[in-house]
Amino acid sequence: MELSKKMMLNEEFYQHIGMVFYAIAASDKVVRAEEIKTLKDLVKEKWVPIDNTADEYGTDEAFKIEMIFDWLEENSPEADWAFNEFKDYKKHHPQLFTLEINQLIWQTADAIAASFAGKNKSELIMLSKLKTVLKA
Repeated sequence: MELSKKMMLNEEFYQHIGMVFYAIAASDKVVRAEEIKTLKDLVKEKWVPIDNTADEYGTDEAFKIEMIFDWLEENSPEADWAFNEFKDYKKHHPQLFTLEINQLIWQTADAIAASFAGKNKSELIMLSKLKTVLKA
């Protein structure tokens, strides 16, 4: 999936995407190694190819997803806080959330939730909230 030139995704966008993935992983109060591995694999396989913008150091902007996820994991904010940050960002930037982007967010979040012993109740609740936000 290649994005149009006028719809470049920036660092702020990717940070908020990282927040929602953290919210899914941390919804049960534990971020597991399997969830982190799934995130990193999907960033490389799915997120990096959609946008070829890089920061001033030549790092693909999509890696900001991992950076914010790692920072959040280290600082352990509430999963609901991270989710609400994403939700507010999406509300104020609806033009960035195309059908393809929403599908990619869903696929990544769903894979993170399923990566460790299937989806637990907390993750299912967070996924349900995400589905509602993505449809809005």
